[in-house]
Amino acid sequence: MSFCFKASKGFIPVQEKKSWTEAQKYCRENHTDLASVRNQTENEEIQKIIDKNITSRDQDKRVWIGLHRLWVWSDNSTSTFTHWKHSSDNTRKNCTLIVISNEGRWTDEECSEEHPFVCYDDKLVLVRENKTWTEALRRCRNMDMDLVSVDSEQMQQRVMNVTSSALSDHVWLGLRHSCTVGIWFWVKGQTVCYDQWASDYDIGLDECDQTVRSGAIRTRDNHWISLPETKEINFICTKYM
Repeated sequence: MSFCFKASKGFIPVQEKKSWTEAQKYCRENHTDLASVRNQTENEEIQKIIDKNITSRDQDKRVWIGLHRLWVWSDNSTSTFTHWKHSSDNTRKNCTLIVISNEGRWTDEECSEEHPFVCYDDKLVLVRENKTWTEALRRCRNMDMDLVSVDSEQMQQRVMNVTSSALSDHVWLGLRHSCTVGIWFWVKGQTVCYDQWASDYDIGLDECDQTVRSGAIRTRDNHWISLPETKEINFICTKYM
């Protein structure tokens, strides 16, 4: 049995001990992924959550986070913030623990070892990798998510906040055009009612016989445009609750 506690900023501590791979699987099935720690504030937040919610005979309270192998996060984003413990041992093992007794510093451990862990929940995840629309959809669904549907002003604002960190000029949405019936629709099955099409966008529908068109948000002004689905750009996944 797992004992989970909802926490602020979307971090969820899980008491049950698992290997790093099992912890990753649990987080992806029940939340978004193993926790990524982007800055000192988040590291301190996780320390407080662990100290309050994780019980352990090990006074160190060693808890898995999402950093692993080539020192990327479980969601494949790069690690720009680190908080390693001071050590003369330069040989890194494959997975990372936060150690509460050592000021929340990180230590490496064999991934097969079993420890409690921290997941995070985030309904919107910007994947800063360049993929075609179909590849992006597949990648999201492999993470038990989907490409984002923007069906309201509120969701548009949230997407705008996320795209500010994109590495490409455009970011895929879950928006697709059907040449057969001549409509745009979202991957979760809705037709498009709310929209933010750019006034100068090229809908490209005269190219139906040549290429499938999909919808993307343009990062310089946050308007939507139509692009050939073969273009490789960043994308946004979402976990629908």
